[in-house]
Amino acid sequence: MKILILDGHPDEGRLISHLLDHYAASAPAGVEVQRIAMRDLAFEANLSQGYKAEQGWEPNLVRLASALDACDHLVIGFPLWWGAEPAQLKGLIDRVITPGFAFRYHKGDSFWDRLLAGRSADVIITMDTPPWYLKWQYGDPVGKRWKHQVLAFVGFKPVRFFYLGPTRRGGAKKDLPRWLAALAKAARTAPALKRAARLPASARTSPAEALAERKS
Repeated sequence: MKILILDGHPDEGRLISHLLDHYAASAPAGVEVQRIAMRDLAFEANLSQGYKAEQGWEPNLVRLASALDACDHLVIGFPLWWGAEPAQLKGLIDRVITPGFAFRYHKGDSFWDRLLAGRSADVIITMDTPPWYLKWQYGDPVGKRWKHQVLAFVGFKPVRFFYLGPTRRGGAKKDLPRWLAALAKAARTAPALKRAARLPASARTSPAEALAERKS
């Protein structure tokens, strides 16, 4: 069992990093945990031409893609800024979750293969907004997008969400024990999650082949 923990905060020493530390420390014995902090990765966050042209991966993105491919369970943590993840994390998703590696459209119909099937995920989001208000007033757009248009789109299932807030005005100090307990339980139960079968590596295509398929 391999868990990949991706710290999506652009700064170090923040609340989300502390929470991810606790998640990693709570993983059961025998589970291999790999940590990657987005802020330590050197890469161009702007997918400048979309998928019109091939934009090769920098070495750090090759390492991240390899870790994604190897993991059984992905943990992503980030703060909610203006209703979404930090811009650098959005850029990281744009650059790595690409055709040929993470998904592959069918020829002749509107469907696609989820090339990262066989993996599960936990998404940990810290926020100033009370979680109930995010869900009932705004309809939880960040959770819906991450679940359906990012993670499930490429095969991650099940996907669990942890909305931790509000962090302002003493909220983090008051609720931190409860948050830590919830994340410790998530780490302990992650190995038992039911995952789909993985697709064979042969289902993947190179970036150049994926680009050619999109143009055909």
